[in-house]
Amino acid sequence: MTLRKTLPFLVSLLFVFQSVAVIAQADSSYWDYIRKWSRAAIDEMYYSKIPASITMAQALHESRYGTSELAVKANNHFGIKCQTGWDGRTYKYQDDDANTCFRHYESAAQSYRDHSDFLMSRPRYARLFQLDPYDYVGWAKGLKECGYATNPAYATILIKLVEDYKLYQLDNKQTVVEPMNSISDRQIPNFIPDGVAPEAKVSNRNRIKFVVAARGDNIKSLTKKLDMKGWQIRAYNEIPRNQDLKAGQIVYLQPKRRQSEPSYSRHTVEKGETMYSISQTYGIRIKWLYKRNGMKFGSQPKPGQEIWLRGMKPNRR
Repeated sequence: MTLRKTLPFLVSLLFVFQSVAVIAQADSSYWDYIRKWSRAAIDEMYYSKIPASITMAQALHESRYGTSELAVKANNHFGIKCQTGWDGRTYKYQDDDANTCFRHYESAAQSYRDHSDFLMSRPRYARLFQLDPYDYVGWAKGLKECGYATNPAYATILIKLVEDYKLYQLDNKQTVVEPMNSISDRQIPNFIPDGVAPEAKVSNRNRIKFVVAARGDNIKSLTKKLDMKGWQIRAYNEIPRNQDLKAGQIVYLQPKRRQSEPSYSRHTVEKGETMYSISQTYGIRIKWLYKRNGMKFGSQPKPGQEIWLRGMKPNRR
């Protein structure tokens, strides 16, 4: 074979080797990120009932396995924008041809927690919490349908990440092995907590203990799980006698407070939200929410309206 004929072949072969090397390097970087942050994704699953596989897949994609500008400079691993009411630090970033305001976190761990709170507090994502906890496909499609991202392939991207890297093992809480030498056989490191986490994992918001109602939970079942009285659950969560719990609902185990925690001073109302749902999101007694905003008790806010969570709204009527 002459040099003239072999040269194109060698160039093509070199290109193939370089491509394989780049893919292998990227794959290794993905695994490094998974090893580092899988525990955070699992902790958030116990806190919020969001599948750890979905949290991890979103983080891998949105942060480009921790290397994106937002992740490096703002500890923002989920691409969450400021939106009205965010009083924390901010970071301006060119997104979709606009200089957009994004949330700036003190740590990546804070970004993971805010991601959980973000999905739990938005009415448009409420239906996702009624899915089977192992239904990562449903969650991926639901996030796209509910408007988390504009990319039409968003659900496909998340599902592929879950299946390529076997992230569903994080949801199953099964024993897994350390990554093997072959990239195709890699699995998630074996640091999943022993045993199944309690169904009613107690967390804190606004310095109030709470749990998230699981599928099939009601006030009667939670009184047994939490060793509480039914009247306490109703009183602390301001639940009328003719109503019960819904899957994904925050259930406070202590009385709510007069105002929100300092990080949240205002809330912009989204379609489907009520004064009650906002009071539950931020752990504020509903009568104080009405009082701070000068609203008649029983009236409801309109989408786009600003609700004050601390202090008193100016020009109250």
